[in-house]
Formats: sequence, C-alpha cells, structure tokens
Amino acid sequence: MKRKILIIRFSSIGDLILITPIVRCLKMQLDSEIHLITKAGFKSVLVSNPYIDKHWSFDKSIFECLDELKSESFDLVIDLHKNTRSFLLRILLHKPTYSFNKINIWKWIMCAFKINLMPDKHLVDRYFEGLRALHVKNDGKGLDYFFNKNINQEAIIEGLPPKFIVGVLGAAHFTKQIPLEKWRELMGSVKFPIVLIGGKNELLSGKQLELEFPGRFINCAGQFSIDQSAKIIESAMMVITPDTGMMHITAALKKPMHVFWGNTIPQFGMSPYYGTKPGIHRNHEVLNLACRPCSKLGFPKCPKNHFNCMMQQQITPILLDLEM
Repeated sequence: MKRKILIIRFSSIGDLILITPIVRCLKMQLDSEIHLITKAGFKSVLVSNPYIDKHWSFDKSIFECLDELKSESFDLVIDLHKNTRSFLLRILLHKPTYSFNKINIWKWIMCAFKINLMPDKHLVDRYFEGLRALHVKNDGKGLDYFFNKNINQEAIIEGLPPKFIVGVLGAAHFTKQIPLEKWRELMGSVKFPIVLIGGKNELLSGKQLELEFPGRFINCAGQFSIDQSAKIIESAMMVITPDTGMMHITAALKKPMHVFWGNTIPQFGMSPYYGTKPGIHRNHEVLNLACRPCSKLGFPKCPKNHFNCMMQQQITPILLDLEM
C-alpha cells in the first residue's frame, strides 16, 4: 500500500517552485501518494504538477480544511514552510513529521552584523538533508514547471516579436525590484524589444515605460496569469529579473537569465537552482555595500533612502551577452 504524504508549503510563487524536486523525488523514489497544502491564492502554481495527487488549500485559516485533512490519515507530514501555522498543523495532525533547517538565525546575523555563518548550501539541498532518514535522494534534475494543458498557451505569444527579452517588473518588496531608471538605461542600449511581465501592482509602471519607449517596451504586466507569464518566459531569448518567483520559474524552464540582487543575497540559499546541470544565469550585485543585506525578505522603501544596491547596478554585462 502506498504511503500517503502531506507536504506543507503555504506560499509563495518561488518557494513553491523550489519544493518541486522534493515532490518529484518523493513520488518517484517512495512510490507515494502526494498531497500538498497551500494558501488558496497560490494553488495555481503547482496545480498542473503530475507528481501531486491531491491539492488542499485554505483562504484564512488551516481550520477550514482540518477535519478533511485528519480524515486522510496521512502516514507522514513534511513541513517545508516551518512557521507557527505549519507547526500548529503538524501538532493537530499528530503524524510523524520531517522538516529542514531554515537557518533564520544565521540570516539574521548576516543582516544585522554582516557576519556570514550560513552554510554554502542551496535551500533545495537543505530540504533533502531534512529527508535523509527517508532515504530520499536528490535526482539532480532541478526544478519543475508544468503548464496547464487546458489553456491555449500558443495564443498568449501571438503578436509578440519573434525575438524578445522578458523583463520582470515585480517583486514582493520594493527593495527587491529593479528600478524604472535601470529599465530606461537598458532600453537605451538594447536593440531587442523587452516584454514586461508582472502583477497588477506593476501595471502602471509597465504602461509608463511603454509610453516612453513605443515599440521597444511591450507591457504585459497585470494582464496575464502566472501560467501565461511563464509561457512568455519560455518563448523569450533571455530574462532579466530581480530575486522573485519568476526567477525560479525561469530556472525551471531552463532559460538564460540575468538576476539583479537588491537587498537580498544569493548566499541566503535561494538563487536559481538547476540541480547537477550547469547554471545558465548571471548574478548582478553591488558588492561591498556596508548596508547589504539589510533583510532576508525586503522593505517597502530603502532603509537608508539611497537604494544603492539597485541604483548602482551595471548593465554592461547584459549588453555583452546580447552581442555574443
């Protein structure tokens, strides 16, 4: 009889993409029935993943589906979120549980004192370390992204230029976002059109750039779902992105990208992940800033009011890549 496993990861886009190697390896190596619980707003991210047998979601409280979860009689619970809410769910389900080292104390020390005590290990590899007792091994295949087969994906890219770059406008926090000034600087030198993607919060920024550079910027921000934006990424020559969920989708789709790091750093363990395959991305950082990193997440404004971690970024490496 198959073991029934519940994976807990409530959010967000990038974090859910980062658990896909765990989902795949649990399914393939343990021949398990895999269930996943997320917040309702993020259910669509992995809804087409064939390695997940059943999806659970809630709007505001885990108690919305607790009775049904209990009735499933899970054999194991794997907590890949590891916060107060996930800990409560683990207690209420009262099943054998596996989790991982979140290294938050080391991240805090890095942000507060700029002392790096963090392990040189990606988050995905730390996930696998937490499952060592289950004898689940990393297959080295990297991240997964699966498109919804019920949507006409080809219609999404109709009307786009044959060759284009994707620019990811949005990020969860302002201090992760690439400033408009940098997009303007880039467009002054790049000969290919840039298709802008993002959420509804980026709609006005996208329109502004589109008006300033007619035919050069194509604004798709706020117009497409995550799945549709991923299709645009799949069709692009290259992606320019900050540290955000679309960065991880780009890695899953094995597309070349340039990553602009603002207040966060790759050493937190959440850089683009390719498993044992060679990476096809380039990190851009303003090194030796006394204030960076200032947070493991981000802020609505730069705490120092200068935003040098983004404003001092150089675009020359991108231009050199496009000339190759």
